[in-house]
Amino acid sequence: MSWVGGKKNLRDEVLARFPTYYERYIEVFGGAGWVLFHKPPGADFEVYNDFNSNLANLYRCVRDKPAKLKYKLRYVLDSREDFEYLAILHKRGILPRLYDVDRAAKFYQLIRYSYASGLDSFGSQPHSMWSDFPMIDLAARRLQKVVVENKDFEKLIKQYDRPVSFFYCDPPYFATENYYKDVGFTAKDHIRLRDALLDIKGRFLVSYN
Repeated sequence: MSWVGGKKNLRDEVLARFPTYYERYIEVFGGAGWVLFHKPPGADFEVYNDFNSNLANLYRCVRDKPAKLKYKLRYVLDSREDFEYLAILHKRGILPRLYDVDRAAKFYQLIRYSYASGLDSFGSQPHSMWSDFPMIDLAARRLQKVVVENKDFEKLIKQYDRPVSFFYCDPPYFATENYYKDVGFTAKDHIRLRDALLDIKGRFLVSYN
């Protein structure tokens, strides 16, 4: 799935820098999950986290209710009018009030039909949701044993830190924080992330500017 800051083109480079041994893998700023989905599933305990609650809800629905999600997406229109209506709902914070699958379907529609996954301008590109259904099924299978969290990064790191933990962090890059919707990441958060990682028992890898 396309997402701001996604690591589709760098996922092999990221995986090449993973430690040879760990028992707990925690993706702190999950986003589209390109590294998690590219990482071979193993015996390790896996966590996907993102502070964007709409994104976390989408991945929970992909994992637990893929058939219902696909049903909701089956007859959506690739329409500027529909997109602009959903963008208004999103900006007004109405999506979180919806039933989880309705919320997930509408948020996925926003991502898929927006320009560069920016969520606020129509992409004007023809796309059939039906072509995404095999990808949703594959993602559902991959996520079956993955814990999906929606927590502040500092609280998440403290919760899952162990000597055998490995944290992969792909935060909003410095001076690009405004590109990430619903996150509210600031310059102070970069410092807070640094301090949180310097204090852990486990290991970490950070993608940065």
